[in-house]
This record gives sequence, structure tokens and C-alpha cells, in this order.
Amino acid sequence: MGVLRLGAARLLDERDTHAVSAVLADDPVASCMVAARVEAAGLDPWRLGGELWGFDHRPVRGGRLDGLCFSGPNLIPLRGTRSVLRSFADRALRRRRMCSSLVGPADQVMGLWEELAPEWGPARDVRDDQPLMALYGSPAVPPDPLVRPVRLDELDRYLPAAIAMFTEEVGVDPRMDDNGAGYRARVADLITSGRAFARFENGEVVFKAEVGALSARVGQIQGVWVHPDRRGHGLGTAGTAAVAERLVRGLGRVASLYVNGYNGAARSAYCRAGFTQVGRYATVLF
Repeated sequence: MGVLRLGAARLLDERDTHAVSAVLADDPVASCMVAARVEAAGLDPWRLGGELWGFDHRPVRGGRLDGLCFSGPNLIPLRGTRSVLRSFADRALRRRRMCSSLVGPADQVMGLWEELAPEWGPARDVRDDQPLMALYGSPAVPPDPLVRPVRLDELDRYLPAAIAMFTEEVGVDPRMDDNGAGYRARVADLITSGRAFARFENGEVVFKAEVGALSARVGQIQGVWVHPDRRGHGLGTAGTAAVAERLVRGLGRVASLYVNGYNGAARSAYCRAGFTQVGRYATVLF
């Protein structure tokens, strides 16, 4: 392992703000998760909740970045050739694994995973085909008028649906590490910030979704879930349309989401709502 290769990826700081912003602006939908953090916190690792790694063949502050990767609760590579991804892997392997997943543009994630797999593998799950979808205008179906922001006093009624969605989607119970305290706090934060939406019937959640990341240009919808007893009746399509309408018309953002390629029902629902595929994500779960 060469010293030059090890030193190629560097920790970015506020002096790199312009170069980072240029990378994020290249594909606002694909980079939404990282852009939302950078816009809120800048590049300081303590405020950012992670580190931004950069790669430049001619390391001049403020110049063009040939590679960009966020390292925090998730490892999110956004730009890089094979050699750049190798340098990110070298940096990641210098410490024990802290992230719960790799996620982002599929070519970046799978390229980075190829470098990391000998040390970090085997993964619990590798999802290499996740269509990244976007909606730029009004939904193609009427939004569900009963989908609304969740109130904080509804947390205990909303939480079971959030836990069910997470367990179904990720394959693990989010409460297992600390009896649910951390997950409860995270869901409460989404509710407090007005980014959790649901349709309640008789006090029970029958549809839910959240805006997981909100940048200046894009809102990324996550955690879409329909009660098992109510599936197949269009609640997912109309409910997602309602959340997208709030993003597009209410906040002036592009509405985005990504979905597992094998989930034909969800993909069809999002297409009916007016979403079109604009890219491909991949996720490696630990």
C-alpha cells in the first residue's frame, strides 16, 4: 500500500467550500443527503456529524475536486474514478468501521465496496439496483388530502408504524441496541422539524412517509409505508403524491426518493404518482 496513495484522499475544511458546492451542484438529486448536511453545518466535522473527504490531483484549495465522499453514520461516495475510490477505501480502512451502511450513486458505492469488501465483508445485504426517482412538477394523481404532518403528541401512535417500516425495509429492529431510545429520539426530531407525514384512521397510522433529507433544491422522501391491511388500494400512491406536493409546491424543491429494484409494487406506485427514474443508487448494509 503506497504512501502516495494513502495521502491522496484528504480531510476537507471550510477553505474547500466552493469546490464541494460545485460537486454537489452537478447532481442535486443524487447528492441531496450530503448537500443537506453541508448547507446546514458547513464543512466542520463536529457540526457536520462526519467528515468530508476530497481527492484532487493538484491539491490547490478552492480548485476542482476529482473525488468527494462523506464519512459519518453512512459512507456516501459521490464522485471518483477507480483510483480515487481506492484512496477513499485506504482512508476508511485506517480506522474501525463506524458506518452502518454505504449508500449513494450505484457506480460509486459498488466501486468503493469492491475495495472495502476484503476487510469489511461480508455485508448483511447488498442492494446494487435502487432506481433513483424524481418529481419536478405536480403529481400525476390527486394527493391524499388526509395525509398531513404528524404532531409531536402523536409520537406514540406514529412510532409503531415507523418501527414496522424500518424492520421490514432494513431487516433489523431499530430498537435492539438501546431499547429504542435512539430511534424514538430520531423519529421525534423528524416530527418536530415537520418532516414526518401520515394518514391516521381511528387513531392508527395507515400511511406514513418522511422527508429524510432536505437541501436547498431537493427533498428526499424516505420510509414510505402502508399498513399491511390497506395495501393494494392506492394509499401509497396518493400518500406519496401528497408529500411530494408539499415539497414541490409548498417548498419549491424537487421531490426525490430511491426504491429497491426488486420492489415492483413500490416502483409502480411511484411511477403512477409521476416520478421518473433519474439515476441509480446502491446500498450496502452492515
